[in-house]
Amino acid sequence: MTKPSDSAKQKTANPMWGGHYERAPDQWMEVINASIGCDHKLYAQDIRGSLAHASMLADQGVITREEAEKIMSGLATILGEISRGEMVWKTELEDIHMHVEHRLKELIGETAGKLHTARSRNDQVATDFRLYVHDACALVMGYLEGLIRALLQRADEHAETVMPGFTHLQTAQPVTLGHHLMAYVEMFGRDHGRFADAQARMSESPLGAAALAGTSFPIDRMATAESLGLGQPMRNSLDAVGSRDFALEFLSSVAICMQNLSRLAEECVLWSSAPFAFIRFSEAFTTGSSIMPQKRNPDAAELIRGKTGRVYGSLIALLTTMKGLPLAYNKDMQEDKEPVFDASETLQLCLQVMMGMVSDFTANAERMRVAAAEGYATATDLADWLVRSLGMPFRDAHHVTGRIVRAAEAHQRKLHELSLEEMQAVEPRITQDVFNVLSVEHSVASRTSFGGTAPARVREAIQQARKRYAL
Repeated sequence: MTKPSDSAKQKTANPMWGGHYERAPDQWMEVINASIGCDHKLYAQDIRGSLAHASMLADQGVITREEAEKIMSGLATILGEISRGEMVWKTELEDIHMHVEHRLKELIGETAGKLHTARSRNDQVATDFRLYVHDACALVMGYLEGLIRALLQRADEHAETVMPGFTHLQTAQPVTLGHHLMAYVEMFGRDHGRFADAQARMSESPLGAAALAGTSFPIDRMATAESLGLGQPMRNSLDAVGSRDFALEFLSSVAICMQNLSRLAEECVLWSSAPFAFIRFSEAFTTGSSIMPQKRNPDAAELIRGKTGRVYGSLIALLTTMKGLPLAYNKDMQEDKEPVFDASETLQLCLQVMMGMVSDFTANAERMRVAAAEGYATATDLADWLVRSLGMPFRDAHHVTGRIVRAAEAHQRKLHELSLEEMQAVEPRITQDVFNVLSVEHSVASRTSFGGTAPARVREAIQQARKRYAL
């Protein structure tokens, strides 16, 4: 727990409401009330919003142009100071807004106080936070595009590399590694779309809503919205300061994206293990053991998998904070930022790490091909052959194929290792042609339906994805 600083113990009324309050808050009240330990990350957005507000106030004649230029010059100085790490954060100033205002007063004097005309900390923080999340969406989309690009490159390399496809983690049918990787291109593509949709929905400005009811000053909310790149102002002042669904939508998208990353991470862990040996990661994305010198642990993938639960917690935390709040602003909402900051930074890190892992792995094509031939993976191809060649209803073909698989199991042989006579003992009409469909290569090549695993289809999907994402 952070202890009160010496400055927090000073017995002076709070500078924001000292006209009504005669005594300072309790030292622990000051600690619990302060958010500067977290919301200092909003400094760029806070100054950006203040610049737009000051310019608009001058345009509307609420303050003079000279006052606005003085304010804007001071804000530019503060932006540089904070960027260089020169600002000293003080608990008694509570948040980033008061730090900027306090420093501005030191720089330009009483004119600084005019910046707060026609706005409240309520619409100020709502604007800052919305700008931060809006920017975070753009960053995440950029990293997703990088990951998709890496997946497309590896899928192109392995469009014909045969591997087992699984259901229930049991060998099901042969697929290609390229096809498998393209599944993640689709998943991360939907993630990209979710962030784009969320960003579009949050492109409205709360600035000018003031505390909750708007303002009597002749402000131009459309001007500040456009200046901030948010398109238009929010249409209801209560909603503007009292809603955080834009942050919840962002966190929901982050959580879904982390789930998709975690699934890929889990396959990286499985595939790089000795029993699978499908892929191998270099030393760049693995760690060793303090006691077992032979180990090469896929810790990067495991950490992505582990951090997923942390992001889920951030979403649940904010949902819980918001679930019982009446309109408009409540101090509970001070708890909205930390989960968003943490989840955003976590996702961005994990996307960059996964991008590196995808580019790094070496595939063991022979091991994957051998594994694809195990577990009677071409049994469905046999059933399909019975339907096509003998006109057998699929359910009957399924039954016949099951009996042939059982015969192969009894002899401890693969399907293609059975003799024609052994198959004809189950179904007399089977001909020598059946052996043409029992190889994993034929199985993969035959899956030519749209979205299928045939190499030609995989390469089509790669080209379409490159066009879709302009990669």
